[in-house]
Amino acid sequence: MPNALLNDWVTIFIKLFLSALMGAVIGCNRYREHKPAGIRTHMLVSLGSTIFIMIPFQDPHLISPSQVIQGVAQGIGFLGAGEIIQQSNESKRGEIKVKGLTSAAAIWTSSALGIAVGAGFFKIALVGFLFIIFTLEYAKRFEH
Repeated sequence: MPNALLNDWVTIFIKLFLSALMGAVIGCNRYREHKPAGIRTHMLVSLGSTIFIMIPFQDPHLISPSQVIQGVAQGIGFLGAGEIIQQSNESKRGEIKVKGLTSAAAIWTSSALGIAVGAGFFKIALVGFLFIIFTLEYAKRFEH
């Protein structure tokens, strides 16, 4: 097997592995919080975004990366919207409680991480990942 071909396979594997790992860690947090979108959902969102953004780098004439990012962001918006639930509180007339915003944002950021990894922006992905984990794990304490 030629070196360049082996390097391509290794690069593809590393990108997909990192993307899945980051999605899994974010999903783990949501799972521990007993949210419906957990480990598998976040892994798949991150992996899907990575795969989508890797395609234009294989064939630049097919589609531009900016078009892929726009399409992924729009698609993830629909997925995130499904995570957001409005509940009316019968005991407090007219009060509506919105749930799932943080989970929807976690899905959205998992997608962004997948895009960053797939595009080869590993530093952005790593720093973004650290900020996402900090936000999910510790920022809630500041809200109370």
